[in-house]
Order: sequence, then C-alpha cells, then structure tokens
Amino acid sequence: MSVVFSRAPLRISLGGGGTDLPSYYSEHGGFLIAGAIDKYIYLLIHTVFQRRYKMKYSETEEVDEIAEIKHPILREALTRHWGGNPVEIASIADVPAGTGMGSSGAFTVALLKGLAHARRTSIAPGALAERACEIEIGVLREPCGKQDQYVAAHGGISAYTFNRDGTVEVEPLQLSEETLRRLREQMLLFYTGESRSASAVLSDQDSRTRTGDRAMVENLNVTKEIGIRSRDLLLAGELESYAALMNEHWLIKRSRSPGMTTPHVDELYEVAIRSGVLGGKLLGAGGGGFLLVYARRPDRTRAAMTVAGATELAFDFEFGGAYSSEYK
Repeated sequence: MSVVFSRAPLRISLGGGGTDLPSYYSEHGGFLIAGAIDKYIYLLIHTVFQRRYKMKYSETEEVDEIAEIKHPILREALTRHWGGNPVEIASIADVPAGTGMGSSGAFTVALLKGLAHARRTSIAPGALAERACEIEIGVLREPCGKQDQYVAAHGGISAYTFNRDGTVEVEPLQLSEETLRRLREQMLLFYTGESRSASAVLSDQDSRTRTGDRAMVENLNVTKEIGIRSRDLLLAGELESYAALMNEHWLIKRSRSPGMTTPHVDELYEVAIRSGVLGGKLLGAGGGGFLLVYARRPDRTRAAMTVAGATELAFDFEFGGAYSSEYK
C-alpha cells in the first residue's frame, strides 16, 4: 500500500443547530437534525518513500517533525494517531471553507479515517466522530459543536441527541420515498458569495452560554424544541409545515448573536421568499456561506436567485458517511 484515499461528506443542518456545543448540552442537553450531502472533503495520504512530512492544503508545508506542522488539525491528528514514517497528505474540497457546511469537522474525520486505513485498522463511525471531536474541541479548544464530525462520520439524515455527559445518540430517520423525493426536488442551496470565520460567531455564543446569559440560553432552548418539531414533521412527511418552521428557526437564529446575518444575506432571503420559498435559513454559524431554502416552485426560485447573483449548488443526500480505500 502506498496511497490511501479518504473522503467525508459535508452537511446541511435541518433543525436545532447550535445546541451541539458543550457549553450548552453539558447543562441542558442538545438535539438537532442534520443530513449529509454528496459534497466532500477529499484526502490523499502517501505513506512510502517520504523523507519529510509534506502537507498540501490551501498552503504547502514541508517539515522534518510532526511538531513543526503549522496546520493544527494535521499536527494534532498525526501526533495522536500516526506512529509510522513521514507521510505526504494532500486535501481538496467541493466547496470553499467558511461556508457553513461543516468543512473543518469533515476534514478531521476524513483525515482520521485515512490514517486508520493506512495503519490497517478499522474504526466505527461513533469512535471516528469522537476522535475528531477530541482534537477540535478537547485539544484545540475550538468553540464548535459535535454536529459536523458526527454527520461526516455517519452520513445519512439523522437526529442527534447530545447528552449532558458528552455521549451522543444517533437516530437515522426513516423517511418515506415520497418525502425524500420532495426534499431532493424542492430543497435548494444557494451560495451567498460571502464566507466567514465560524469561530468568531460561535465564540460569542459559547462564552455567553458558559456565563449563563439568560437570552442566549433561552434562544438555544427554543432552537432545541424546533429541532424536535422538525424531526416529527419530517417523519410525518409534512414538508410545508416543516418549511414554515425553517423560517421560524431562521428568525430565532438571526437574533442569537451579532454577525449572524448581513444586509446581503437578508436581501437574498427576501428575494427567495418573494419567489415562493416557504422557508429557509443560513447554514452553519452564520454571517455568510450557503442559504438553504424550501421552494414551492423551484424553477421560479432558481431564476430569481440567479438574477440576484446567488449561485445554486445542486446536491443530493449521502448515506455512506466517511470512506477510505487504497491504491497500490
């Protein structure tokens, strides 16, 4: 074995996002719905004939020791989960970073999946997700939640319960074929043209939750209830009611923290609503990235958003989760 290929899917949050941060779920318990999509983070790991560690992402590094690697996730993952000779690692992605679809968590999951394959060991999705969370949350102290890592590891459309003790329960949703068909046809993604640092937005939520800020905790309590209602509506196939709940979710979310939205995002959302969209929300921490909407007349919405300068990202749901293989 000389080259290992791995990939992990990105995700769209379907309700309850933000309740997966330890600062909230450790006191109140968290709950959300999310779906993996067929857009990925890809990695190649070259394991032989390497004299130095070569890391290729948006930048290029070549160093003698793991401790010298600047990329924090690559450095900490190799420190903890690689005991072999120097390796070369290269990554690419289907979408830009900072666009609200969990690229950092998917990167960590794909990396750990590939390293496990290179060590000739198997790893279950739950353990893979927890190792990724350990690096991002435990070691690097990023103000992020567990959603991205768990969706990237498991794939599919699932409900995630984040218990106070840190354990996570994964409930794959048994959606009908008709519900899946309608979601595929009427749920649309549009790039706002703006990216942002999730850490900046999430740090405000995290610090205010830790200090018991009443407004923030109540906002997240309502968000968690929306997640539970979202699950029930999706299982019942009541998609127009679910779409209306998406709109309620967005109104709650945009009031959570400064920087959650921008004038441009608000303008695009208004364009979408005028085109017949029943509901939608900005993915991820907020501030930019992708706008997810449920359209009554998808073609009309596509035309309106094109005129407004928002590029559509066509997608499907992905049910395989993190994957790895080798090339000899």
